[in-house]
Amino acid sequence: MPTACIIQPDSRIYLESERVIIKSPHAETEQVLREIPIRDLDRLIMAEGVQITSQAMAALLRAQVPVNMLAWNGQFLGGFIPATNAHGLARLNQYRKTIDFSFVMEMARRIVLAKIYNQRRVLQRLAAGRVDASEANEQQNPESPDIKASLDWLDSIFQQAKKCSAIDELRGCEGASTARYFQVWSRFLPEGFPFERRSTRPPLNPVNACISFGSTILYSEIAAIIHAHGLDPALGLLHATEDGRWSLALDLLEPFRPVLVEALALDLFSHQILGAEHFEPKKGGTYLNDIGRKKFFLQYERRMERQFMSESAGHRTSLRQQLEDQVVLYKSALQEPDKFEPFLIN
Repeated sequence: MPTACIIQPDSRIYLESERVIIKSPHAETEQVLREIPIRDLDRLIMAEGVQITSQAMAALLRAQVPVNMLAWNGQFLGGFIPATNAHGLARLNQYRKTIDFSFVMEMARRIVLAKIYNQRRVLQRLAAGRVDASEANEQQNPESPDIKASLDWLDSIFQQAKKCSAIDELRGCEGASTARYFQVWSRFLPEGFPFERRSTRPPLNPVNACISFGSTILYSEIAAIIHAHGLDPALGLLHATEDGRWSLALDLLEPFRPVLVEALALDLFSHQILGAEHFEPKKGGTYLNDIGRKKFFLQYERRMERQFMSESAGHRTSLRQQLEDQVVLYKSALQEPDKFEPFLIN
């Protein structure tokens, strides 16, 4: 169990020997929900309504297990990071490289090209996987002129991004490709879950709620990995360095969005793992309820740990391992820029 996600309101996390014990209060007694050996954990995610003892927190950090906290709406509030060796020289080099325009431009370009490539491959896979359905619905025909036109358009924006000479131009290519990608991607959703556009803060429908929740979990994971490898997650490339966000984490997760976040959301609705009963209106938006978040996280964790043969890496790996590899490669690129190769789907 690499990741434990504790989101049941009012549950409590204790330390007993070398295990964390999760209990839920029921009247005068406490029911034990789960016992997890600390050696089996790589990370812990907890909702703000969950309590944890200082002894349990200390044991987790001593075992190099980061603890991340989410708000009721899925917002990443922050985390507790294990103490690591000082990486002063690596960070000093990172600061220098982040103000080196040629370096920033090249790294950002590779990120955008990888994301566009992965968007196109996801659409190709979706179209190819629905040949039977397409016979009854021309809009989902993999040979549909409209889908083919979108794939050709993504090819053209890919070529355009290669020639960009400014960060704003790259951002324009990324934004345009994502808008076109979602237009096609949304057609594969079941009829009961429409998706007209991406909406955040708040998400306005169940599809957006799933995408936002998945993005938040992914963001918290990669930020913790960046910290663990001694880099500053706030120093961005494609995403400008700004107070209040970890821009490098946002950068490095971009190629994973189509493959993990959006593909997972589509599967959850298409396979009826999530339904309307797993969402609730709250503060002007739509959010996963407690049961919905549990179902979502279970599928998220399975997808992250699933082994596959990576053509680009040349060996068997998992999406979670690829996340770690991205940070390692980026750190290496601070010395040798050619080392950084963003994640590509087969």
